[in-house]
Amino acid sequence: MTTGVLMLDLEGLTLTPEEANTLQAPEVGGLILFSRNFDGPEQLRELMGRIRELRPDLLVAVDQEGGRVQRFRDGFTRLPPMSTLGRRWLDNPHRAIAQAHEIGWLMATELRQFDIDISFAPVLDLDWGQSSVIGDRAFGQTAEAVIELAGGIMAGMHEAGMAATGKHFPGHGWVKADSHLELPVDERSFAQIEEQDLRPFDALIRRGLDGVMPAHVVYRDACSAPAGFSTFWLQQILRQRLRFDGVIFSDDLSMEGARQAGGYADRCDRALAAGCDMVLVCNDPEGAREVLAHLQQQDVAASHRLARMRARPSRIADEERLHDSRMLAAALIEEA
Repeated sequence: MTTGVLMLDLEGLTLTPEEANTLQAPEVGGLILFSRNFDGPEQLRELMGRIRELRPDLLVAVDQEGGRVQRFRDGFTRLPPMSTLGRRWLDNPHRAIAQAHEIGWLMATELRQFDIDISFAPVLDLDWGQSSVIGDRAFGQTAEAVIELAGGIMAGMHEAGMAATGKHFPGHGWVKADSHLELPVDERSFAQIEEQDLRPFDALIRRGLDGVMPAHVVYRDACSAPAGFSTFWLQQILRQRLRFDGVIFSDDLSMEGARQAGGYADRCDRALAAGCDMVLVCNDPEGAREVLAHLQQQDVAASHRLARMRARPSRIADEERLHDSRMLAAALIEEA
């Protein structure tokens, strides 16, 4: 069972002695891998073997959405941006949903072969045509397309034994600013957001969405705090109105959009107080050490929900199906 609320990252291709020691801290419950941690399948297998030797209970994650956001490439199937499925949806919705299922299954199946628990997917943001950081990561412009295609991805992930995490609640697609670099502000009314952007989250929660990652975006009409630090968004809307009982992951607390919450210890406290079950600190080793030291001085109980995100056993992948799914991914790449 996962014991800690902190998810952090690694500097390179192997575990340093300091990192190995850090991963054994009970306050650490998760690890996210990036492209810098990957140099091919054999290296990844060795790295994951060492990680599991130290912490068999650790929740290991990666961003393997497809398109621009795919951390592991060599030896893995190149996955298309989700917008390609959105274009196929316009021509044949039923076929596009089935293809989304296969892409979700393929992505999860390949990761599960390396004992990785989750990919932070699917993206549930709508493509309003003005967000460069979302763009072709989104399935489409309408809530209906996002619901059905992301639902297909989620179903495929579930079939492969992987939990799904919808992001970026309650919707990052409207704002132009990149929350990695600045704090975006969405000036729309709550009613407008509820009418469109919230619908994919509502629908997929009803279908069994396992996790949610909120956006480092301020929705000024609803709350002055970014969604990931907001009890309004995480408690009143997500937990109470949408009745979500899964895991809430903070987005990376090192992002510029999180700076408004204060120093790293303050960001951690505010995210947990707002309702996050696990906080991510990535790409800033000193910041991660600061949060870990802060948690070691607190009495923060791990959420009972976190264990639900560990991967579940699944059937051995059928080679013919893997071949067909990879051919589908290649065909979608050609259309991207």
